[in-house]
Amino acid sequence: MSNSSSITHFLLLPFADTRELQLWHFWLFLGIPLAALLGNDLIITSTACDQHLHTPRYFFLLNLSLLDLDCISTMVPKSMANSLWDTRDISYTGCVAQLFFFHFFISAEYSLLTIMSYDRYVAICKPLHYGSLLGSRACVHMAAAAWGAGFLTALLHTADTFSLPLCGGNAVEQFFCEIPHILKLSCSHSYLREVGLLVLSCLLALGCFVFIVGSYVQIFMAVLMISSEQGRHKAFSTCLPHLAVLSLFVSTGTFVYLKPPSFSSPSLDLVLSVLYSVVPPVVNPLIYSLRNQELKDAVRKLVTGCVSAAIHCLLSSAKGSQCRS
Repeated sequence: MSNSSSITHFLLLPFADTRELQLWHFWLFLGIPLAALLGNDLIITSTACDQHLHTPRYFFLLNLSLLDLDCISTMVPKSMANSLWDTRDISYTGCVAQLFFFHFFISAEYSLLTIMSYDRYVAICKPLHYGSLLGSRACVHMAAAAWGAGFLTALLHTADTFSLPLCGGNAVEQFFCEIPHILKLSCSHSYLREVGLLVLSCLLALGCFVFIVGSYVQIFMAVLMISSEQGRHKAFSTCLPHLAVLSLFVSTGTFVYLKPPSFSSPSLDLVLSVLYSVVPPVVNPLIYSLRNQELKDAVRKLVTGCVSAAIHCLLSSAKGSQCRS
């Protein structure tokens, strides 16, 4: 039997047992963050550089891309390193940091998605008041509140989880440190305190979900009252990307945390965790840019400018070399 004071490291769940599959996992997880980095960086840079995208909608989208990059950077690099070096270890401090930052970014992202639904509600249902309700100062305050709520939530859960005595070994049945799997290692009834915090968090999340549903009910009612088909199509096209991202995030996360124990198995938990923690940062840029002409034009302008600048630098270097020769 061990306790938390004697645990110096944890053992994470590996994706594969054979060396060949471990290397396949490494290369797959190398491609995933690179794709997320490329997609989200294009959105961040385009939104920051293009004056036409300096609106509340794209300001919140920029914050969402930052959170996606932070979230995927919390888990994937360690999992890649373990597969490459054929190990399962993560230090106690590393596990604490991983759990904290993961819940920080996930909680902040959910708060931000709630704010983005309010943005769509005001834009469609109260367009005349959009500038006053969502001014630059209000947007900054809302984004700061989302990041602050994520930080406080993660701090409370992390401090409470790792204050519990752990005597169930050090093997975590997940590829990263997550609260439910750390609680399984607890040997004290004090874990009920953390369960209580989780229930409180779920109730707050449910409140946000009710707010989102209520916002979209009013949005759809307002859209259906628009007389022109083109106007309805434009209104729906601004809401569908957010709705798709939100549905992916909520459905996978809810199933992971609320699925019946009979459905639980290490392999299923592994797949579901990848779906709600690794896949969204990759597909979110695609979802938001797929039918967004403004964003596609800004990205095209950015890429064209970068390519032109690179070609200009190469030509200048070539001419300089010819002059010296």
